[in-house]
Amino acid sequence: MVSLKKLGLIVNPIAGMGGKVGLKGTDGLAILEKAISLGSQPETPKRAIEALEQLSSIKKNFELLTYPNEMGERVAKKCGFKPKVIGKITEGKTTAVDTQKAAKDMLDQKVDLLLFAGGDGTARDIYNTVKDKVVVLGIPSGVKMQSAVYASNPSRAGDLAALYLQDRVINVKEAEVMDIDDEAFREGCVSAKLYGYLKIPYEKMYIQCCKTSSSVNEQFAQVAIAQEIIENMDDDYYYIIGPGTTTRAIKERLKLDYTLLGVDLIYKKNLVEKDLSEKKILEYIEGKQAKIIVTPIGGQGYIFGRGNQQISSEVIRSVGKDNIIIIATNQKINSLDGRPLLVDSGDKEVNQLLSGYFRVTTGYREQVVYRVAF
Repeated sequence: MVSLKKLGLIVNPIAGMGGKVGLKGTDGLAILEKAISLGSQPETPKRAIEALEQLSSIKKNFELLTYPNEMGERVAKKCGFKPKVIGKITEGKTTAVDTQKAAKDMLDQKVDLLLFAGGDGTARDIYNTVKDKVVVLGIPSGVKMQSAVYASNPSRAGDLAALYLQDRVINVKEAEVMDIDDEAFREGCVSAKLYGYLKIPYEKMYIQCCKTSSSVNEQFAQVAIAQEIIENMDDDYYYIIGPGTTTRAIKERLKLDYTLLGVDLIYKKNLVEKDLSEKKILEYIEGKQAKIIVTPIGGQGYIFGRGNQQISSEVIRSVGKDNIIIIATNQKINSLDGRPLLVDSGDKEVNQLLSGYFRVTTGYREQVVYRVAF
């Protein structure tokens, strides 16, 4: 009799809680407490559920091992699984140590695949524990998401895990574990570091790429894009400006104060407020006309769902698809090698709404038509 394969599941329940409230991460107890005080709600459980739903049809073909309560047991049972629960935690007070303990226990249990939900900090904890001794796959649930160990969205994570457990994907690849200094990030400085490599099941269409930075050569193109956007700004609209160096050029051209990595709001070419949370954005635009200006993440192509969770699905619904402006240099578009721009808003209906073709401003009086997918 052939033994069942083992799937390990680890859920970091606090990953991504800083996103919508503009905290750019949730590393550290003080930041977590601040996120909660600002009204942040856990995002990871629903994203883990979205991944597990893709595995439901083959749940008799593998054994699911997970950690207690919020670290996996709850979402597994909600999806109809009867998991083997191992380890112990203090409910409501999980830390990085719990993630590391869970990873060690999964390694000892000889799982065939370790599926985890979290962000770059979670990936680091997994790497520090298992190194290259087990194949892993991340369900993207954090804020920054620099690492290449994650599927492009939760559903794709579930799909790829299912294929791997059925031996329908046999390629295994070393993927980068990246993370940045959260404190420096909150001050507007991106200091990314490579921590190591994890083994992941690899199928190109399911995996997000590692983030790449804009080059110095793109600065002239960014200025040209900024001039094009400014000339076409309508004084009847509020402009929600997403993070990035390409969008920064707009604010610099207008001689406004700004945040490089936050979300700022402009009205009549003046700064209304910088570094807004989802709640603040919704308060400002209620009953008003608004547009969103975003730029894709270099190398990955995400326009929503990575580093700009303040521009949530609710904000997108309020603004409307027709009022989304995408800007990107030709170099950034070409770096995608034909891959689509991506959305991972956490809302399937909004992801579907945004799928299709958009005009992307690439220079002064220059646009291309490019596909957006999820």
